[in-house]
Amino acid sequence: MRRLLIAGNWKMHKTPSEARVWFRELKRLLPPLASEVALLPAFPILPYAREAFQDTQVAYGAQDVSAHREGAYTGEVSARMLADLGCRYTIVGHSERRKHHQETDALVREKLLRLLEEGITPILCVGEPLEVRERGEAVPYTLGQLAAALEGVDLQDPRQLVVAYEPVWAIGTGKNAAPLDAEEMHQAIRSALSKRYGEGFAARVRILYGGSVNPGNFASLLSMPNVDGGLVGGASLELESFLALVKLAG
Repeated sequence: MRRLLIAGNWKMHKTPSEARVWFRELKRLLPPLASEVALLPAFPILPYAREAFQDTQVAYGAQDVSAHREGAYTGEVSARMLADLGCRYTIVGHSERRKHHQETDALVREKLLRLLEEGITPILCVGEPLEVRERGEAVPYTLGQLAAALEGVDLQDPRQLVVAYEPVWAIGTGKNAAPLDAEEMHQAIRSALSKRYGEGFAARVRILYGGSVNPGNFASLLSMPNVDGGLVGGASLELESFLALVKLAG
């Protein structure tokens, strides 16, 4: 049985001061959890996430990581730094990084490897743009990203990986994949993982949906057998909507 994961990607929102207030309110209002909750704020907020959540049921992590271990790389943040802050998860390969920073599959793979070296679970994002879906090539395109990011990567424990399917055309647009479309892609991803790492491994890896998740569509997405939670953008910024998602997950 895979434990559902609701991961809030705050992107470039909230100051550290605003986050501290939000964290206090979340701790006050959060019910006992059957699912897992993780918050992924900007780098300057991570020390406050550790302060708030290090002894709680809430996990936290970063939105990106350097492909380098350390050195003269101005502006970069290493996996070792994130591990020292207690990060459990970190996003790699988000479509916004691929688009705005021209991140390649090869670079995503290097970042994923740095996280694994430090015991941090990567949330590996894969997904197709609109023109690819309209050509009917969404599945091979997405599985190509998955294969490239995991090429030569030795994984022994399903807890070492979370995959997030994010249809690029649905991010921040208010559109989202129909539940059956999301299920088709999640099933294809799990099948690809099974071929690479074995059926038992793939059966336990969590595959999240990330494309304009909100309280109005989350329950129908979670009803799909291969959807194991959500990588949530805008709906994770408001405490009320985020708590609604957590309650839907149980």
